[in-house]
Amino acid sequence: MLDVRRLLLLREVATRGTLAAAAQALSYSPSHVSQQLGLLAREAGAPLLRRSGRRVVLTAEAEELVAAAGEVLDVLERARARVATTTRDRAGDPAAPLTGRVRLAVFQSAALALVPGALRQLAAQHPGLRVEVVQAEPGAALEELALRDLSRDYDVVVAEEYPAHSAPHLPGLVRTELVRDALRLALPPEHLAPGVHDLADLAGSAAALPWVAEPEGTASRHFAEQTCRTSGFEPDVRFTSADLQTHLRLVETGCAVALLPDLVHAGRESAARLVDLPGAPRRTVFAAQRAAATGQPALAAVVEALRAQVRS
Repeated sequence: MLDVRRLLLLREVATRGTLAAAAQALSYSPSHVSQQLGLLAREAGAPLLRRSGRRVVLTAEAEELVAAAGEVLDVLERARARVATTTRDRAGDPAAPLTGRVRLAVFQSAALALVPGALRQLAAQHPGLRVEVVQAEPGAALEELALRDLSRDYDVVVAEEYPAHSAPHLPGLVRTELVRDALRLALPPEHLAPGVHDLADLAGSAAALPWVAEPEGTASRHFAEQTCRTSGFEPDVRFTSADLQTHLRLVETGCAVALLPDLVHAGRESAARLVDLPGAPRRTVFAAQRAAATGQPALAAVVEALRAQVRS
């Protein structure tokens, strides 16, 4: 009989690439990981690992076990969801407060616009539900969520995708759309940028008006550059920051122009002038979770609370 915990440990090593990295992720010692995998190799009756420099390479037999470990995790997640639903049904009150823990990863503008209200709603409806929130880069958080391992940090990830730049559809994940967020040109107040009212004006004065954008390689940076290029000019990006509140402040003080989503302005007055873009482009903000866990009432409650902030 194969030990399930050792199977999952093997999958962690496959994901992390080294025994030391797997041990660190799980708060084990490398010697403990090595000992447990040695026992698993005996149970399987086949060698599982071979050294390649500082890394370990899985044998063909180990690859088969890793695939099986992923299937086991999916089964366990589905079982947990069914048990939670059955327990709630037996209580006879589908509106009864929930308990447990949900780990939520969210990017900055969604964190500011959606999370506070969602947390207040959840605290009122489900005071025994612990929601832990981490601000994280959406792409990396989605990849972490897709990992079927023991050390996954998130249960729900709020992510985004820009026009013509879809976020990856990773296996085992499902999405719930939260909002289609308008993207607009953000200009300084009139007295700081007189005579500039839209992209066409910027095409003739690009050298005098610097841009602020997110780092190269991000979907928002690609969208901003392509929008400017199709309007006939190259943006003079002098400021680079992943913090959209920094973008907004630079625009409000006349230091830069930017393309910003509406969620950045949620809940606050801004001195920036917001101008519609050709074609009224929007980014899609969505919540992702593992398909095997979608029946868990606590996860559903968190996603619904996030959706409610958009409707309010």
